Amino acid sequence: MTRVQIFTTRDGLCRSFTCKGHTDYTTEGADIVCAGVSAIVISTINSLEDLLHEDIEVDYDKVNGGDITVNVNRDLSEKGQFLIDHMIYGLEWIQRQYGRKYLSYEIKEV
Repeated sequence: MTRVQIFTTRDGLCRSFTCKGHTDYTTEGADIVCAGVSAIVISTINSLEDLLHEDIEVDYDKVNGGDITVNVNRDLSEKGQFLIDHMIYGLEWIQRQYGRKYLSYEIKEV
């Protein structure tokens, strides 16, 4: 199962997020759930960095299965926060379509 955790302030502003594990929906290379989650998360990161130039740190652990940790160093812009909300919506949609057996996401206040 892939687990995504989004850590927010009391006001719902993103401070960090992680994406860990494999969905195990089907074999590697044919796993549509994994591909969907990866596309949403990586697209969000790339947009935060390349389009909006947000101050984030990304740790991509290729050795241990591709786990991703993103830390937000400064408050995100309104557009940056919108991208996080959009990522959450996309993950929610995948979870509804394929089930919690393959994808778990949670929002935690820090």
